[in-house]
Parts: sequence; C-alpha cells; structure tokens
Amino acid sequence: MAHPTLACAHCGATNRIPAERFADNPLCGRCKHPVFSGEPIDASEANFRSLVEQSSIPVVVDFWASWCGPCKQFAPVFREAASRWEPKVRMVKVNTESAPALAQRFGIRSIPTLMVFDQGREVKRLSGAMPPSQFDQWLLGTLNQ
Repeated sequence: MAHPTLACAHCGATNRIPAERFADNPLCGRCKHPVFSGEPIDASEANFRSLVEQSSIPVVVDFWASWCGPCKQFAPVFREAASRWEPKVRMVKVNTESAPALAQRFGIRSIPTLMVFDQGREVKRLSGAMPPSQFDQWLLGTLNQ
C-alpha cells in the first residue's frame, strides 16, 4: 500500500499519504492540521464512511453511550491507546445515542462494543470494557491475524 487513504482527524478531508511519511506527522491538504491527532476521533453518521470505511489503515471503533458506566470506565483506556497506536491504527468513537442508525446498522446490543475494521470491513468484535494491557493484547492479536 504505497499511498494509504486517510481522513483528517480535524476536518475529515481525505488525504493520500505515503506510508513512509506517517512518522513525519503529515499535515492535511485542506486544513493544514496534522492528519493524526493521537486521540480518538468522534464519528457521526455523516463522517463514519470517510473515517472508517474508506481508511487504508485499521480502525478500532468504540460504540458507547454517556449513561454507560463501563463505557466511562473504558474511555481513558481507549484515549490512551490512541496515543500509543497511531499512526498504525486509528481510534474512533461512536456515541450510540447520537448515531442510533450506526448502532442499528452494526447490530450493537451491548456497550461498550469494540469493532476492528480493516480496509473498511469488520474483522473483529468484542463487547465489554477491559484494562489497558488486555486491550493492547486483544488489539495486537487481532492485527496479527
């Protein structure tokens, strides 16, 4: 994959960036902000396709809700993982209350639910919160399959 397609973390514009430039903190062609933020990106029904389904790098999506205790407990774990895993993996959050059509589309029945997408296709799913080491181990196992 010489020129992966990635959505900017700030404005959502599609960028083609050579993989060897990921470590250079590339800037978006439209807004000139860094394409990678090191933080989870909030997805909506409007930007889910560009952030997840059109991404050339793996994307981990955390389906959550504000009233969910385990979701609140897992949020700092997910945020911290984004700083460690980018630019190899992008972390995206979907609030199931704000984006009910996405939750329905993916059959989310319990939260938090984590889904890993590769080249726009779901490759793994797991429900429930976990500690940082377990999350990293799960993600590493998923990406090395």
